[in-house]
Amino acid sequence: MTATKYIFVTGGVVSSLGKGLAAAAIGALLEGHGYKVTMQKFDPYINVDPGTMSPYQHGEVYVTDDGGETDLDLGHYERFTNTVTTKQSNWTTGKIYQSVIQKERRGDYLGRTVQVIPHITNEIKDAIRSAATGVDIALVEIGGTVGDIESLPFLEAIRQFRQDVGRDNTLYIHLTLVPFIGAAGELKTKPTQHSVRDLRSIGIQPDILLCRTDRFLDSDLKRKIALFCDVNEEAVITAKDVSSIYEVPLVLGDEGLDRIVLKYLRLPDTKRDMTAWEDLVHRIKHPSDEITIHVIGKYVGYEDSYKSLNEALYHGGFKHRLKVHIKWIEAEALEEPNGESLLDGADGILVPGGFGDRGTRGMMKAAQIARERKIPYFGICYGFQWATVEYARNVAGLTDADSTECAPDTPTKVIYKLRDLLGVDELGGTMRLGSYPCELAPDSLAARIYGTSSIHERHRHRYEFNCLYERALTDHGLRISGKSPDGKFVEIAELPGHPWYVAVQFHPEFISKPTRPHPLFAAFVEASHAHKIAQAHKRETAHSSTATPSVA
Repeated sequence: MTATKYIFVTGGVVSSLGKGLAAAAIGALLEGHGYKVTMQKFDPYINVDPGTMSPYQHGEVYVTDDGGETDLDLGHYERFTNTVTTKQSNWTTGKIYQSVIQKERRGDYLGRTVQVIPHITNEIKDAIRSAATGVDIALVEIGGTVGDIESLPFLEAIRQFRQDVGRDNTLYIHLTLVPFIGAAGELKTKPTQHSVRDLRSIGIQPDILLCRTDRFLDSDLKRKIALFCDVNEEAVITAKDVSSIYEVPLVLGDEGLDRIVLKYLRLPDTKRDMTAWEDLVHRIKHPSDEITIHVIGKYVGYEDSYKSLNEALYHGGFKHRLKVHIKWIEAEALEEPNGESLLDGADGILVPGGFGDRGTRGMMKAAQIARERKIPYFGICYGFQWATVEYARNVAGLTDADSTECAPDTPTKVIYKLRDLLGVDELGGTMRLGSYPCELAPDSLAARIYGTSSIHERHRHRYEFNCLYERALTDHGLRISGKSPDGKFVEIAELPGHPWYVAVQFHPEFISKPTRPHPLFAAFVEASHAHKIAQAHKRETAHSSTATPSVA
């Protein structure tokens, strides 16, 4: 096998330009050529991982199969490519320094003074290599913006990396901004020039520039950027705004980015097959109908808090050629008088994950309304827990049922702290994290949806359903249709006789892909569309029956 090639993706001018999406799209293009890729993200913040960070600060915490709590960009990596990320796929400044300090405490450095160079930079380079075994190409995204003090050690490490593995085995791609200034009526290249100057000042000359803009760059503008930034004109690529993120690989492919990458890395320019992506984009742009899903959450003010969830809902729509609209409902708003009117017109109701007491009564109200009005209901993690508490209170007669997360002294602990975590008060990394098996009950809705009797799903929770109350709920009609193989954990609950009512303790959104939607999301979207059609038919029938008959 030939040496692994490395592509380093950096960003300049402003944050949130889409480095993660750009890297993921490049990975998809390279897989389209038949190459095996892996992807990795370095974040400059000092937290060891984002597990304890506010969703409003950082967005969602993406969970890997092996239980890593990581940056949401890893979700893009897995959705766009066949890469299965791990804990080694996401490194922060805190995680790097923690590793170096642990080595220093053990005496690994034999009394030497521990410094940023070489010890921190060596640790970063070792981390890059650790995730790159057995692949043709490793894509490495450096978080932050060039010019920030926090990202300097990572940039220095990737500068050194070219010296270590050779020029033919490394490629620097810089994502920058070319803004259109309305008053002047033209695109401006100066921000890009300054960003590249900052990058060159620390010893990195970009090989390819991805220019984020709202319109295509003409040849004169590309020539100007190439001249001032010292890159080949063919390597100035328009990264144009698109209506769907899933168009990005095709748009960049049309610009010839993949062929330039292969050329610069001295890899064979094999035939590219993006048929699946072309079909996907056609489905996205030509839906047959649309539905509206009401999502009742705690962090709806910042949509990145539910990034994988949003995408998984869209994926479910792609399968059925349906455009999914998401209506965000703050859970606390449902607790207000007449708050339930916020759910009027819902084709489906989804309650996602969360932590803490705020809004939990609103989540229960959402589950109750979905149950009573026969609206398709999908509960995920917290949405599972509060659906079972609601059922215990309002159907099984356990009126003081609660979760010990919010009511530690409740006498009816339907949801309580994981038995493995009793006595553990540290927050970071102390949850049931990663992929676990689940056995499905024969002839259950869950088994029919998955088409199998055994599944693996990713978890992120600190509390669980208390099996002591299983009989009380099942005697009143709830069905437990999924459990861990040892029977210790309840994983899925459903409601027979309801059009579609499924609540799961795990996070199925983490393994959904646009070209391979998760079966639960596909089934939920399909059921929501059926509900919409049934409601429309009911209204038409009611209108017909009340219409004034014509006089002969």
